[in-house]
Amino acid sequence: MIEKICNYLTNKIRKSMPEITDERAEVINYGLQLVIGEVPKIFIMLLIAYLLGVLKLSIISFFIIMPYRTFAGGFHLKTHIGCIVGTTLFYCGNAMLSQVIVIESVLVKVTLIFAIWVFSMWMIKLYAPADTENVPIISKKDRKFKKTMSYITMTITLIVSLFIKNQVISNMLIFGVLIETLAITRFMYIITKNKYGYEEYYKNELQKA
Repeated sequence: MIEKICNYLTNKIRKSMPEITDERAEVINYGLQLVIGEVPKIFIMLLIAYLLGVLKLSIISFFIIMPYRTFAGGFHLKTHIGCIVGTTLFYCGNAMLSQVIVIESVLVKVTLIFAIWVFSMWMIKLYAPADTENVPIISKKDRKFKKTMSYITMTITLIVSLFIKNQVISNMLIFGVLIETLAITRFMYIITKNKYGYEEYYKNELQKA
C-alpha cells in the first residue's frame, strides 16, 4: 500500500517536473517511502511503549538519539515489520534498559562514558555518515559536514549525561549514544545485509570507467 502511494506521488512529481532523471526519481521515491512509512511505525512504537508503561521515556529517548542519528546515519531494515521491530527496540529498549541498569559509582559512570566516547569517535571516523544504497551521500562537502556534526552531537550528548540529575535520563543519553554508534558499524551492516551507499556508488563508477 505504501509503495503504491509513493509510486503515485513520484509519478505526479515527475509529470510536473519533467527534468527529473530516473536516478533522481528513485531517490525521491525512497524518500517518500521513508517519510510515509515512518508515520505508522512511530504510532505503533508509541502504542507498544504505552502498553509497556514507558511511553514518556520512549518519547524522550526518541528526541535524545535523533540529533546524533540525523548526522551519523545507520543501517535500515529491509521490511516494514523489521523496521517496526527495530524502531521499537531502538527507543523502547533504551528506555527500559535505562530503568533496569543503575550506575551508582561516579567513577564507573565516568569510565563508561569515556570508553563509549572513544569508541564512538573511532567509529565516526571510520563510517559516519553511514548511508545506504538507496540514498548514498556522495557530496564530499555533505559528508564532511555530517561527520563533523556527528562528532559534536555525540560528544555533547555524553557531556550532558554527566551532569543531568535524573539517573534514568542520564542512562538513556549514554546508552542512546552507544546504540546509535553500533548502528553505523560495518558489523551491524553485515548482520542486517546493508551496504554503505557511497562505497557502492564508487564501485559502480569504477566498473563503468
